[in-house]
Amino acid sequence: MTVTVRDLRPGVRADAEGFSLVRRLAVPFMLSTPESVLHHLAHTHPDARFRQLVAEEDGEIVGTAQTGLAHDSPEPGQGYLNVYVHPERTGRGAGALLVRAAEERLAGLGARKLFAWVMDEPHNRAFAERHGYRASRSAYFLRLDLARGTLPPRQDPPPGVELRTAADYADDPRPVFALDAETTSDEPSDIAAEFTDYEAWLEETWRHPLLDRELTSVAVVDGRPAAFSVAYTDGTGRYATAMTGTARAYRGRGLAKLAKNDSLHRARAAGCTEAFTGNDTGNEPMIAINTWFGYEVCATEVRYVRELG
Repeated sequence: MTVTVRDLRPGVRADAEGFSLVRRLAVPFMLSTPESVLHHLAHTHPDARFRQLVAEEDGEIVGTAQTGLAHDSPEPGQGYLNVYVHPERTGRGAGALLVRAAEERLAGLGARKLFAWVMDEPHNRAFAERHGYRASRSAYFLRLDLARGTLPPRQDPPPGVELRTAADYADDPRPVFALDAETTSDEPSDIAAEFTDYEAWLEETWRHPLLDRELTSVAVVDGRPAAFSVAYTDGTGRYATAMTGTARAYRGRGLAKLAKNDSLHRARAAGCTEAFTGNDTGNEPMIAINTWFGYEVCATEVRYVRELG
């Protein structure tokens, strides 16, 4: 049967459902819903030139790709493509067609360095290397059984610290934006990120359909958000930490652990049964925190890089 590649059609619900299904099957440690797929397409910053592709075989979506430019990086000419194929439809050419289409598009946009996350499995790594990509950094996916696991007991905040939720900032989320911008800029990554566009953050992040503001915990010092743990949920009992971080001036005081513990307890009380998170393999402080909570590594992904031209 012939495999073809095309753009995802935002007005066709079946496209978003097929895209989300492939993502969940290929990377079950990441949350994805049709609503989140459509949100990314509609609200990713225009400068990213974001695009979603699907590979189709006999009317069925069997592969997906997300492509775009790292518009929030101070270094120009960087792009990304993340390609996933239905686990039962590999070896039929869908991945190669998606890579070719994504690379051609990114090259046409001026990208000269391409980044792609690849699951750390022999056939996936061999596929990336056959297409000219070289391995770079790596990251862990971690899982915690919220239904049967034992969380550390809830902790009272130290003097001068208050625990709130993101929902408390519904009227004015700018303080949460400031904390997110600072912590994101310090995240270990191949691509440095700096974002200052508050309106874009509101569209992309604050209004993201997976963001659960009631389960996102914020440690506040002197009225300022000092640390937070951002919670995503998909409505099926699955919870994921999208970001945990502390402002530079407040690091070393255990505030990130405090916020994450509060968020996990809130999640379990709300009926969540599985928790996922991810860490750069070199981020030893955060790995230690997640190990303390009882998370276990369930998979590894590798960042691959290709220089064009």
